[in-house]
Amino acid sequence: MAKLLADKIAEYVKSVNYNNLTNEAIEEAKKRIIDSIAVALPTYNEIPIRIIYETIKNSSQRKGATLWGTKKKVPIDYASFYNSSMTRYIDYNDTYLSKEALHPSDSIAGLFSITESMNLSGKDLLTSIIIDYEIICRLADTASIRERGWDHVSYIAIGVAAGASKLLDLDIKKIVQAINLTASNVITLRQVRIGELSMWKGLSAPNATRNAIFYTMLAANGMTGPAPVFEGERGFFKQVSGEFDLDKFGGYNTKEFKIFETSIKFNPVEYHSMSAAEIAVRLHNKIGDVSKIKNIDVDTFNVAYQIIVKDPEKWEPKTKETADHSMPYIIAHCLIYGKITKESYYENALKDERVRALMKRINIKVDNELDKLYPQGVPTRITITLDDGSKISEELIYPKGHYKNPLTKEELNDKFLVLVEPLLKENAKELLNKLWNLDKLNDLKEIVELMRFR
Repeated sequence: MAKLLADKIAEYVKSVNYNNLTNEAIEEAKKRIIDSIAVALPTYNEIPIRIIYETIKNSSQRKGATLWGTKKKVPIDYASFYNSSMTRYIDYNDTYLSKEALHPSDSIAGLFSITESMNLSGKDLLTSIIIDYEIICRLADTASIRERGWDHVSYIAIGVAAGASKLLDLDIKKIVQAINLTASNVITLRQVRIGELSMWKGLSAPNATRNAIFYTMLAANGMTGPAPVFEGERGFFKQVSGEFDLDKFGGYNTKEFKIFETSIKFNPVEYHSMSAAEIAVRLHNKIGDVSKIKNIDVDTFNVAYQIIVKDPEKWEPKTKETADHSMPYIIAHCLIYGKITKESYYENALKDERVRALMKRINIKVDNELDKLYPQGVPTRITITLDDGSKISEELIYPKGHYKNPLTKEELNDKFLVLVEPLLKENAKELLNKLWNLDKLNDLKEIVELMRFR
């Protein structure tokens, strides 16, 4: 009888140990933690983050986990939701592109919260992240569930359950139950990312992380879940993904771990528009005065078109969540201002008449040759025709931060300090140094303390 998928995942979780991991894999996990904290802390005053804080702030718990940036401790699953929501909100955290595109680092804050609460070490956290990424990305390689009407956060949650099981040192039987509980209860409608996007677009994956943490804690105490959760008569394969194989996981002595194929963002935009944003900034520097532009022709790939172009709402965004998922808005804004930041999605920016007018001169279509290059790359070509009839064109396949064109350590440090130094002042560089040396820490107390700014 063929082994069940939940059993395969559980056996893999038990097989991974820190001492078997490569230095390269450990370094990549450190980068993802640094990046996650960098993009999280500046969001503390954004409306959805304030809503979550007001909702959970009175649920204090002495042995819980800390809400990042504060000294307040709440239950682990609440901290997981809040901190992950901070990480996700400005759409600036890492990305994995495959049959299903997703953000593996949506899960890091949940694993961090368990590590902190249980006084586990930096090595424990790093190991759990590598396991978590491996499961999430391998699942994303197997099937696109968005085409069947479901959101990718199901894959995020299953990875979290795997990583959390490692932190909780569960035996194989209990890991299987954590997977059973999680996979059967985190199915989310793809409507989360269709049309005019709501606040929940950036909170759906954090919610899946929170729930996976809770289900894994239940499994640790003996709770059982539906089985076989993937292969069953009304299981995940039949209802959500279709049949798939998941037989291969990364090795210890090679660079096979999937974390190596995830990409850190250089600009705060939906990843399928990363090349478009970078090209538009370059063209801004060449053209300067956008009033000379007659029209803008953009060639892209099908997945980008489906997610960030085709909906009418993407051509007239009214919310932050829609704007950062709008290729025409991102291109127009970058052409005019030569950059894009989290402030580019505030209400006054969305009403910018110059941006709105330039968007009307943009035409976007799928290029079949570019389409063949995805998901290994995110190819985009922008051709601008000026009033005098001259044309300027640029094409990009691997934008800055893509795993085939990665940020240097110095560039990641710069991203961290630009985002965090205004909040943490002199503590920012000390925090950064501690994060690069996370494997030397016996617990996360110093990290949490250095992150506090209110």
